[in-house]
Amino acid sequence: MDLRRIRTPMGMVVAQQLSPQLLNGCFLEADRADLVGFNLQGLRNALPEQFHPHLNAMIEEIYNTSRLLRDLAEQAQIHLSQLPAVFDYLNVVLPCLCKTLRDIMTFYEDKKLNKEHRWRTMYHKMGNELPGTSLPARFIMYNQFLRLLQELLTRSPNFDLNAMESLRIRILQLREARQIPPPDPIRTDHIRRDEALEFWNQEPVGFSIPLAGNMVFKLEQNSHWAEAIFTQPLPSRREFKTQGCSDAFGPLQQLGHLPPLSPGVKILVKRSFDSDRISVIFILQQRNQAPALMIRSKVGPQNWVSVLGVHELSIRRESESVLHLSRWSREEQRVKPWANLSFLTWEEMVLFYCTFLCLRVRSRLTLNVSPSEFHLKKEKRLFQAQIIDDGYKHVLMVFEDIVTGGCRLHAATWEGKLRACPVWTAFIPPNMSSSWLLRKTKRRIWLRDIQPYVFWEQYRPMHQRKGRFGAYELAFVHSEAATRFQELFATSPDASAASIPDSPVNDDVAGPSN
Repeated sequence: MDLRRIRTPMGMVVAQQLSPQLLNGCFLEADRADLVGFNLQGLRNALPEQFHPHLNAMIEEIYNTSRLLRDLAEQAQIHLSQLPAVFDYLNVVLPCLCKTLRDIMTFYEDKKLNKEHRWRTMYHKMGNELPGTSLPARFIMYNQFLRLLQELLTRSPNFDLNAMESLRIRILQLREARQIPPPDPIRTDHIRRDEALEFWNQEPVGFSIPLAGNMVFKLEQNSHWAEAIFTQPLPSRREFKTQGCSDAFGPLQQLGHLPPLSPGVKILVKRSFDSDRISVIFILQQRNQAPALMIRSKVGPQNWVSVLGVHELSIRRESESVLHLSRWSREEQRVKPWANLSFLTWEEMVLFYCTFLCLRVRSRLTLNVSPSEFHLKKEKRLFQAQIIDDGYKHVLMVFEDIVTGGCRLHAATWEGKLRACPVWTAFIPPNMSSSWLLRKTKRRIWLRDIQPYVFWEQYRPMHQRKGRFGAYELAFVHSEAATRFQELFATSPDASAASIPDSPVNDDVAGPSN
């Protein structure tokens, strides 16, 4: 696919004119990459195992290409003002990538050869087009280029212009070898003039948070807590037996036709549903720190998008695996659906729910939150008590999901304006050994193998880590609550007699509410 540059009389690229063409071009090639990857999987299954390693490597990179193209298109919709900076670079890689995918399909569909010879011919002929670059390495090169384009688009401090230029030259050599006409020259004035250059020259500054065992989580100072939620590995995966349907109801506009968002938008989280037919992106507008959601839905060949602030949406669990997002229609003066999101696992549903709820409750634009939104339907509360947590007064609850049988700890704000707002949650892995819980004092309990997902930037979970094994400490305000918690999980009267090294413990518990 070749993109044609649209210029105004002044020679400036108009982002609003470019965006539909560019974004749809990315999705077109992403769909083509998915098709090629699928067909190569069938080819791999028909060939002896000796051919699998190279095929597996290429298939993996082709699917990475598809994912990167979709991510780039969605990010471009959000960072519309940055499109002129990436347009020329994208026009370098897209035609070359398109021809690579088409050529692979030509070899794959050649019925004159058996499947082994199709693969051998494809691999060697295409691998010799650019010396030193095998077919799998070619897709690695494409993907490195696309990742740099994302960093350019989002004005990442990690963007490396020298690496971008090196890869661009390599791709141009490949284009020439494959007789693809040269693209328009790169207009570097879009990059030099970009206000982010001063930011790019800064070194990322951050600090490390020790987690359980030897794990360390590095947090940059300008990062947001939501960015880390879905990067932590799940301790368990309780899959739903019944899957619902994901859908977007809008109001929707064609991809590339949304009005530009305000400058300085930060992407926090992206989650995909139904094999990436639908995606939801949490974004934060830096100007007013107002979080919002962008949903993209593919209907046939077209992609449709909608953006609403989290303060304009409400959330509830619709069925076993579906979260329902709704909005208030001023025109019709009634609640209308905005999206249904079907999750594969209970853990992912909980994390999405808590992330959305915290962003909504803490948004400056939120006027009120219904009490029903603080409770995830189809969960049963087994326990509740007050704790002092990192110096704050929190309420600790234990929930059991009646659908999957999963169990989790849930800490929320005890009182004040943010009362009941989630602070952290931790999933209790199935088949925990009796050594996971230790009663240290009348009011303090240590838990091993617990990893909290934190929804508040001022909460520091490392302050609750105790002992050389990094046990997580629960400091109850009342000793009878500690006893009830212990009895909830004890399989026998001696179940908590685990051996965790002692350390001096002050049993005073008092702290402010957040």
